Amino acid sequence: MNGLLVPPSVLYAKPAVRSRDGLAAAQSRDAAAAGARILAQGGHAVDAAVAVSFALGAVEPWMSGLGGGGFATLWDATKREVRCLDYGMIAPQGIDPADYPLTGGATTEGFFGWPGVLEDRNILGPHSIAVPGLVSGLALAHRTYGRLPWSDLVQPAIALAERGLSLDWYGALSLLVEAKGLARFEATRNLYLPGGRVPQPFEEGAPVFLKLGRLIDTLKKLASPDGPERFYRGDIAADLIRDLQAAGSKITHADLERYQARFIDPVEIAYRGAKVFAPSGLTAGPTLKRVLGEWSERLPAVAKGEKPGAAHYAVYAEALDRAYRDRLQTMGASDSETRPSCTSHFCVADKDGNVVAWTQTLLSRFGSFVLSPSTGILMNNGIMWFDPVPGKPNSIRPGARPLSNMCPTVALSPQLGALAIGASGGRKIMPAVAQILSFLADFGMDLDGAFHCPRIDVSGGEVALIDRRLDPSVLKEIGKSMRAELTDLAPYPAQFANPSATQAAPDGVRLGATDLASPSSGAVAPSDLL
Repeated sequence: MNGLLVPPSVLYAKPAVRSRDGLAAAQSRDAAAAGARILAQGGHAVDAAVAVSFALGAVEPWMSGLGGGGFATLWDATKREVRCLDYGMIAPQGIDPADYPLTGGATTEGFFGWPGVLEDRNILGPHSIAVPGLVSGLALAHRTYGRLPWSDLVQPAIALAERGLSLDWYGALSLLVEAKGLARFEATRNLYLPGGRVPQPFEEGAPVFLKLGRLIDTLKKLASPDGPERFYRGDIAADLIRDLQAAGSKITHADLERYQARFIDPVEIAYRGAKVFAPSGLTAGPTLKRVLGEWSERLPAVAKGEKPGAAHYAVYAEALDRAYRDRLQTMGASDSETRPSCTSHFCVADKDGNVVAWTQTLLSRFGSFVLSPSTGILMNNGIMWFDPVPGKPNSIRPGARPLSNMCPTVALSPQLGALAIGASGGRKIMPAVAQILSFLADFGMDLDGAFHCPRIDVSGGEVALIDRRLDPSVLKEIGKSMRAELTDLAPYPAQFANPSATQAAPDGVRLGATDLASPSSGAVAPSDLL
């Protein structure tokens, strides 16, 4: 039986964008447009990715920004190489596990289900901040692949920061859902809750924008040729460290000075004639390899033109369930999730066939809630990734790198060309990436069809979530082996990951697609610019 009850186009439609000149696909269409502008100037896909990354900090600061970190996977068509970039956050050298005493109860915040820590200081506030890696990662990628001057790549973000944060309904909602946390810290409260309240969104007429404080000045400093050096060793670093230490953080000048983004070996996965590459190590890449390996053996044969049905979704669910049970058991996290993971993912494909899958995060929505007033930088809460119980593989310790669910992925094949894909959404990321890859490779869908095809989510929770658009037989079949419930696509609370993808197809067309439920996401080509 066909797994679809109602054609996706009836309820949700966001057609994939096609172009010959490249495009960027991001959770914010404004940020994607920043990348498209760089492509229009002849930039490499990495140049456009740098522009999108900086822009995201100005248009969705609750997701990511200069105070965060992440991972990326890059394909350079000229060099014929795939490389993975690790610019993840690192615990400061001066961190002391004794500063995170256990309360004996459950945590009141967070989404890893760790035991409770005094004042939730591993989750929010100055003690939750890890050393940020984003700027170092951007600089390394640009030095390795960039064509355009660094300064040009920061200009779109400066323009967006000068405009301010859009207070449409989605921007206002993003402030509203974390207003309690934003109100806890003076600098953050003054910026995001002017007058002590969530700003009123505009309903009609002229748009309303929220000014972003000193972030504009910091971006202008970063636009100088030595901008990254200034962030880690110069005047930006001095301002940032002064603010963080005044707030109580253990991060020092030495922590910033020693930080270096790095290239790491990718996980390589053979799947249906494609070579799939994702980050190795403490990411979701190894789990993706396990899942695709099981699917390659167990998925029922697919007839030409067939859509995924109940039997296929059941195999998806069972393999994901086994993989996450092992992952969570060996990595120490429980099934509990209460505070949403908030991450930005975007992809770029340029006219020359280079593609980038880039994921960056503050970890939680608005990260630690700590804002550096001198720089306008909102800081991550990366210490939440660590298990606060001493003596575990992922316990808090000086200079450690934490676990991550990020999974920026590149797939190469004669049929696909070069595909870049990834998502935001914590543990929901990898199941979304894997299913879209299967829709493309197993069922022969194009990118538009794959993004419009309903998915399930099985990511270590107690319940398998089934997109309500699927045939009832899918719920029934998955329900034979685990608890399953129907749910809907929605921007908040998000029940599924938020994917984006770009494709350099073999025929020379470039395609981009973004999440159907995200109200601000979009793919933008140079020809779409005004």
